[in-house]
Amino acid sequence: MAREGPRPSYDPAGPDLALRGALQDLRTGRWMAMRALLADTTDGWQWTRRTQVLAAAAAGTDVVRAWLAEEPDSVHAAVMRARVAVERALRARREGHRRTHELWIEAWDAAQSATRLTPEDPVPWVCLLALAQLDPEQRWEEHRSPAPEAMLPPGPWGLLAEAGKRDPYNREAHHRMLQFLYARGGSGRLAEAAGYAQWAAGQAPPGSALHVLPLYVRVERYRRERGHDAALDLHWVAEDAAREARRALRSWFDHTQCAERSLLDLNHLAHALWGSLQFPDAARVFDAIGPYFTPPPWMYRTPDRDRAVEVFSQARERSRTAAHDSRT
Repeated sequence: MAREGPRPSYDPAGPDLALRGALQDLRTGRWMAMRALLADTTDGWQWTRRTQVLAAAAAGTDVVRAWLAEEPDSVHAAVMRARVAVERALRARREGHRRTHELWIEAWDAAQSATRLTPEDPVPWVCLLALAQLDPEQRWEEHRSPAPEAMLPPGPWGLLAEAGKRDPYNREAHHRMLQFLYARGGSGRLAEAAGYAQWAAGQAPPGSALHVLPLYVRVERYRRERGHDAALDLHWVAEDAAREARRALRSWFDHTQCAERSLLDLNHLAHALWGSLQFPDAARVFDAIGPYFTPPPWMYRTPDRDRAVEVFSQARERSRTAAHDSRT
């Protein structure tokens, strides 16, 4: 019998124990653990990921402001100020808040300031790129630069390039570009996002998380079409869907170490392999996920999003059972 494994849970820190400790301190209004964690973070991928997760937790608090009050010359605190300001502006847009524009400008100012304070850091440029989705009409000149490929639309390509100079193939930067393309709306725009994801994956070296980008676009299309309402859903078993899942497995998963993998990427890959009936390979990815899961993409497979963890658990068990049977 395949093992059932632990009941999955959502944890933004995932297996990053040091990040979890800093988050716990942050939630109690303290910033020293965050300060120490960022001072000890030397890997580029880890720096981007940790600042993003910390900002999501800090956005509803005054922790970063308190840190800056104590250490006004701290570059790390300035980066976190930009991160938090961007998170607040994006949340305001999602909630239809009347101060969205004001928060957007504050975030842009904070991010611009951070680019000058820490010129080698990609995160301030990722922050500016994240704000581009607040301008779907592309009224700002920096959001309508010519694309590097004729088949791609104008957009914030200069901002993406600045992030890429500092951290080539930065995962979050490319996801922010996808979010910008999504924000432009319309089914044709989704085709542009799909073309962009394929282009970015095609430029990426083995081991790059950009090889997972096409799986995100497939989930977004499914979400918009309310695929779970269909009596017979062929979205995931189509040959191109299976091919995208295999390509992500071979080009990304098989070339990376556990610590470097984003939990969101792992969940999207497991979801794609399971959905395309590639159960033994899906079981490998479920094993790498361990006790964690992320609500997307599982929550889009059911009209009741609270059942996302059940969908995940059923998919994991189905994959592990099939993998076990294939070995016996």
